Formats: sequence, structure tokens, C-alpha cells
Amino acid sequence: MDVHFCPQCTKILTLGRQGDYFSFLGLPRKLRVDGAVLEQNFRTLSRQFHPDYFYNASTAERRASLERTSYLNDAYRTLKQPISRIAYLLELEGMGTVSAEREAAARGSAPQVPPDLLEEVFALNEELDEIRSLRASGSPEEEWKARLERARKPIDAKREEHERQLEQLSERWDAAMEQQHAGVQDRKSILESLRERMLERNYINNLLAGIERELSL
Repeated sequence: MDVHFCPQCTKILTLGRQGDYFSFLGLPRKLRVDGAVLEQNFRTLSRQFHPDYFYNASTAERRASLERTSYLNDAYRTLKQPISRIAYLLELEGMGTVSAEREAAARGSAPQVPPDLLEEVFALNEELDEIRSLRASGSPEEEWKARLERARKPIDAKREEHERQLEQLSERWDAAMEQQHAGVQDRKSILESLRERMLERNYINNLLAGIERELSL
């Protein structure tokens, strides 16, 4: 747990180098977070850091309160949602290529198709080509939209499967963190699996977004 105030003089400390969002909020580095505890810790620290309490304080203390408030808000937003929590953990553990993949997709760079999704991607691309041909030939809207809805079902099922896998892996990570005998290799294996599932999840969401764009045409 991070120390926010000087033990001797009780003044608020400058932000400096923080361990991570988990320790800042007084939480263990686990993926299954007690929402009530997260909320309570956030509200408690929000009150303690609030700039109004440092209105007549030194410039350094006023700056520290602003910095800690900003960092606290970022930490809360990140740890509140399971997916952003996983992505943040991967970055902490030196496996933060998930955000890099997302940034590449935002720039329009075509991400590499994950091997486990090749079959679904191939089938969907074939179906989309046929649907575009139907639309171009003047086929009734209800016909090609119905085909798009059918094409979306296996992708939706794949996403649900990945959500379950991410939950299971999160449980495994937390169990490993609790077990003193859990080795570095065990934790690395879980992190690698989490990273793969997250990359696949991002790709699946891109596929679903593509289907939504087709439906809106």
C-alpha cells in the first residue's frame, strides 16, 4: 500500500514514482476486485486529496494534491472495469502489447489474425463478400441484413467464450498470487494466456464492429 502522507509531519507527499494503481488504492494485485472496497477506498482518498483542503497550503502541497487526485481518478477508472484491469496488469508485468495492438488498429493498420480465429475470419469474409454482392445487385434489404445477423452469431458466441476464458484465467491469477509456492513460470504462463485471449478479444470486437458498419449501410 502506498503512503500518501508523511508519517512525521502528516503533509501530503508529492506523487513521485508510484508502484502501481493497485497499491495506490490499497488493493492487492489481483484481477477479481471487491467493487465495494474499491469504491470506498476511492472515496476516502478523494476526500483526503481534495484541493479545497490545501487552499492555504504551500505550493508544493497544492501541486501534490492535484497530482494525486488526477492519478487517483486514472487508477479508479482503470481498475473499475475487468477488461481495463487485465490490460493494465499485463502492462505492469511487462506484457503490455495489448494497448499497442489497439493503437495500431486505431491508425488503420491491419492487425494479424490470431491463429485460433482463422476459420471464423475466413468464413465471415466470404459471407461479407456475398452480402456486398447481393446489396450491389439490388437485393431486398431484409434478405442481406438477415444474412448479416446470421453471420454475426458465431462471432458473438466466440466473444462469449473468450469472456468465460478471461474470467477463468483471472481466477487462476488470483489463486497464484495467494499461493506462496506458485512460481514465476506459473504466473508467466497465466499472463501469456491472458495476453492471447485479450488480443483475440480485440480482434473479435473489430469483426463485430465491421458487421455493425455493414448493417448501418
